[in-house]
Amino acid sequence: MPADTTYLELSEDSGSAHKFYEVTVDGADLTIRYGRIGDRGQVKQSSFSTPDRARSEAAKKIGEKVRKGYAPAVAGGRQKRAISRRQIVSTRSTAKRAPILWRYSSGSPAFGIFVDDDVCMVGNESGLITTLSHGAEVVQQFRLPDGVKCIVADDGWIYAGCDDGNVYDLSGKVPRLAYRIAPEIDIYWLDIHDGVLGVSDSGGGISAIDHEDEFLWRRPGRGSSAWMVRCDAQAVHHGHSAGVTSYDWRTGKELWHTGTGAVLFGWQERDTVYAGTATREVAELGKDGRHRQTYRCDAAVYSCATAEDGRYVFAGDSASSIYCFDANGTRLWKLGTGCGSAFSMQYHQDRLYIVTTDGSLACIDASETAIRAAIDGTVPEAVDVKAPPRMPAVAPSTTVEVVHDVADGVVVECVEDGGRLRVRVVSSGYRADWQVQFPKGIRERGSRYVVTGVREAARGGFYRTYGEVRRLL
Repeated sequence: MPADTTYLELSEDSGSAHKFYEVTVDGADLTIRYGRIGDRGQVKQSSFSTPDRARSEAAKKIGEKVRKGYAPAVAGGRQKRAISRRQIVSTRSTAKRAPILWRYSSGSPAFGIFVDDDVCMVGNESGLITTLSHGAEVVQQFRLPDGVKCIVADDGWIYAGCDDGNVYDLSGKVPRLAYRIAPEIDIYWLDIHDGVLGVSDSGGGISAIDHEDEFLWRRPGRGSSAWMVRCDAQAVHHGHSAGVTSYDWRTGKELWHTGTGAVLFGWQERDTVYAGTATREVAELGKDGRHRQTYRCDAAVYSCATAEDGRYVFAGDSASSIYCFDANGTRLWKLGTGCGSAFSMQYHQDRLYIVTTDGSLACIDASETAIRAAIDGTVPEAVDVKAPPRMPAVAPSTTVEVVHDVADGVVVECVEDGGRLRVRVVSSGYRADWQVQFPKGIRERGSRYVVTGVREAARGGFYRTYGEVRRLL
């Protein structure tokens, strides 16, 4: 009997990324090939005692994928998802060296950074996310399927945007698929506020996407090459080749537009947005669109950040230099990184953290004493941090622990509604008509799950799960 092959792709109508799943039964042998369209993918092979058992297992696997939105397709009919990365034009700084306390080499150029009171995180173009303590100890690694665009925090959740068009929740023990972005969008940057995802793209477009991957709105934008999007409770702030434009998060109505140089990066504080530009400056704008201040650098600005409420403004340029300004726009210092240009940066408790074109996460002592010494030519010897040998990098998973009792968790149920899988709370004390933001890759119709807890979105209208997820039998 000839081999029987079933080829599936994730339906474009569901707003999914370009993925395929191929199942081949040849006698008692089962071969499964899966991955991103355009790539060879991964292959798993199994042998069974009889052909009937091989066919039964194949039918089970195909059924699982169909329930998750995969559909029969013709191999080669769709193309690999478009990916755009910032062109690296970085030169060595001639400024004196910054006081780097420690440095971790991630292995490839890095855009993603996240810093809070407990940890520092770096995500690079190879999809590796490394978490370090402030004491420069590597504590965890995640491996995403493709390059990391950015790492963003949304209340108690941490998300990573990936070149495969997916956004992964990093808040648990394993990454879980949180959002799928429509494959026709060539993502440049993204941000999340209260579960609403803002996405800027290569064509200068801007989109707002809700917790169920459905467009709230989509606009072509005023420029091209949109490297900035920042979201808050009222608006989505969009930076592109023609400046910064702000849109109402609910409707997409334009609130204001302010011209600047071509925007390469964006930052925000409570009442302010900062746009790093190709015209060698950081433009400070109020969230009413008014221009407040300009911070002038010596080369194109790849990244920027601020101390609390804009007390200091930092910038990283294409020539591997970093700058610090006071709130009046006065340049306080300029120093060289020694490890490439800063693609992203974040300030935290007298430390400036940068991720760079050579893949480094560097911790810089930004205290007045250390900076004064660096200007005088004295810097500490940087500690080169290494990950422990054979540290496992945890990959996104659709595997869920099974439990038989609720204990102190909250029960949710996956149901089919209008051809899509939705999740609602079953436990008492919650609104049964509200949807629940819940990992995409583990949803199965009719299944119940126990989650650590659910929290009402600040805007209302839906719940968000947090903590661990287990299947209830």
